[in-house]
Amino acid sequence: MPASVKAFSPGHISGYFSRIMGETPEDTGSIGAGLVLSQGVTATVERSGETEVLVVADGVETIGSPSIEEALERIGVRALVRTESLLPIGSGFGLSAASLLATIIAADELFSLSMGMPEIARLAHEIEVMHGNGLGDVAAELGGGLVCRTAPGIGGVAHRLPVHDEQIAIISLSPISTQQVLSSPESMKRVALAYPGRCPADIDDFFKLSRQFAEASGLITHQVRSILSACDDANLPASMTMLGEGVFAFGEESEAVLSQFGKVYVTSVADEGPIILEVKG
Repeated sequence: MPASVKAFSPGHISGYFSRIMGETPEDTGSIGAGLVLSQGVTATVERSGETEVLVVADGVETIGSPSIEEALERIGVRALVRTESLLPIGSGFGLSAASLLATIIAADELFSLSMGMPEIARLAHEIEVMHGNGLGDVAAELGGGLVCRTAPGIGGVAHRLPVHDEQIAIISLSPISTQQVLSSPESMKRVALAYPGRCPADIDDFFKLSRQFAEASGLITHQVRSILSACDDANLPASMTMLGEGVFAFGEESEAVLSQFGKVYVTSVADEGPIILEVKG
């Protein structure tokens, strides 16, 4: 039996979405489109008599994660878990879903549970919905590319378009409470009305639809508006991260333009979904 297992899940930026409320967490979620990121979350899971979780994101350490702790309890194991990401939490990068996927995949391997990816994904999605952390990130992060979801839940992905060798630059000003936005009837009404109603044809179309959605949703803040204006001046495809007070932009000049406003995170579009990186012992 291995002593520890390390797994990785990509992150995800949602460009536009619409909430779908079902009768159960399994058929509750969102439809929309987004980019699966090569940056995400690495989870290292070790055997332990008691569950402890250390979260390291963008250099900041915190102890405890209610969603990860629930996931381990649900699958009947106790473990030491360390999740690591170069991206900040709560900024629209799908890190909560990525943390769950990476942790459960590693625990499944460590404890020889033979869950399989569909069961792992269903559990992660259910916990995401129940904790109000996200609606469609789990389904998106099961693979790479530009992903479009046309139904809620883990089986709602309509198609994935590969996006190769293109830079995605992101600036995050401050977190936005996903729970607060999702629980606001007024915000959800604006979001539903802003939803474009179709999948993007390509990456340029995705940015066009995402920007139209951001404008119509009423979620753009004053600071985000300033950054988007600078991107417009540079003819740079860009939109607001959903949900986070930040901007993501596409192309070689994206980092230079966004760097005028603060720390920039540079990544690309992932080619694949979660994977096991290392098995020790």
